Amino acid sequence: MGEFFGGFNWGDLFKASTVLFAVIDIVGSVPIIIKLKETSGSINELRTSLVSFGIMIGFLILGESILKLFGVTIEAFAVAGALILFAMALEMILGVRLFRDEVTGKTASIVPLAFPIIAGAGTMTTLVSLKAEFAQINILLAILINIIIVFIVLKLTRRIENLLGEGGIAILKKVFGIILLAIAIKLFTTNLQALM
Repeated sequence: MGEFFGGFNWGDLFKASTVLFAVIDIVGSVPIIIKLKETSGSINELRTSLVSFGIMIGFLILGESILKLFGVTIEAFAVAGALILFAMALEMILGVRLFRDEVTGKTASIVPLAFPIIAGAGTMTTLVSLKAEFAQINILLAILINIIIVFIVLKLTRRIENLLGEGGIAILKKVFGIILLAIAIKLFTTNLQALM
């Protein structure tokens, strides 16, 4: 236990937190969150945050072992996540609905919000990379810091929505839909190449 906490470093904590914040990109996901709240009725911010936290901690500790157990590579995992993000991007850009009645406040809080938007393939592959560079205590604290930020943003989504107005939200949805589509395509092609 002493060795575990002995690896703590403020600089490493800052670096790990910054990398995770960029990958999770919760601020950039605000239009998606607003859209999910519209289609599902409500989002349980605490449940979403706790599930995301659990997924990230679980993957940090057991991720590679779990995937190997099921014979799934990180690349295949990333491709699956990319397909879900691709479908969501199409919804945002084209104004169509692909996720229908099964998306309720309870399910939307977990899928697709906790996974793959917050704790998605990009986040998980990043955690694997961080393990090779930083002590585990720094990564654990970085995850905790980012989950607190996620919870705050989820709580303030309605205020952000009121601030932007319908027109601003519509524009943001289209813009971030295109960005999300590009991210999904990049994630898909990069990991598909690795699979091939």
